[in-house]
Amino acid sequence: MTVPDPSCCSVQAVVTVDGRGQLVLPKEIRQRAGILAGDKLAVIQWEKGGKVCCLALMKADSLAGSIRQFMGPLLGEKKKRGVKP
Repeated sequence: MTVPDPSCCSVQAVVTVDGRGQLVLPKEIRQRAGILAGDKLAVIQWEKGGKVCCLALMKADSLAGSIRQFMGPLLGEKKKRGVKP
């Protein structure tokens, strides 16, 4: 299994979920990620032992081709020679 490079990920903020299930992404994070009002975000979850252990956000418009490339290494997938995921 390939272990992802830990330098690619870091905690950028801690957010609070309110009583209606909403949260606010800090302005600096939205700016750095290019997230604008009205953008759709996909929520990606990982499960371990039958429980959700991690959540990630990805812009929905970049989801189609990126999800396998993004998650493949985390899931331990190996690329086949000459075949793009």
